Amino acid sequence: MEQDELTKFIENLIQAGFPKDKITIHTDTDLLQKLSLNAIHFREGDERAYNYKAEHPDVCVSMSSHNTQNAQTAKAHNLDYILFGHLFKTKSKPGKAPRTNSEIESVLNVNIPVIALGGINADTLNLVPKEFSGIAAISYFREQDLETIRSAKEAE
Repeated sequence: MEQDELTKFIENLIQAGFPKDKITIHTDTDLLQKLSLNAIHFREGDERAYNYKAEHPDVCVSMSSHNTQNAQTAKAHNLDYILFGHLFKTKSKPGKAPRTNSEIESVLNVNIPVIALGGINADTLNLVPKEFSGIAAISYFREQDLETIRSAKEAE
């Protein structure tokens, strides 16, 4: 979406009662500030994340990560968490192999909260290692009813 369209969409969400603290902006620091939000996400290795966190320590800053070195760098720059993946085969990464068990274990040993990402669905959810701080899953949340999602959360 263009910024004007995205701004209107987020403003409508907030007006409808969606909690502001559940909204994360991707990369656009101007939009984050314009809407007085408190969470922003960056692509792996985007140094703007490190600078933004240093300048705005109260803002929740996250980053995508695909290896231990980037997770360690995110930790060293005091980012709040990383999204790590992809854990399973996923349509959004055709032909790319999922992370190995060794890669997963290594990242989970970095002292930073790690959110699992990639190929998480009703069939793979129980295969996500419990050491992850949470999951991000577009199709799973889109395809499941609220009660199923609540049950899965409580089963942790």
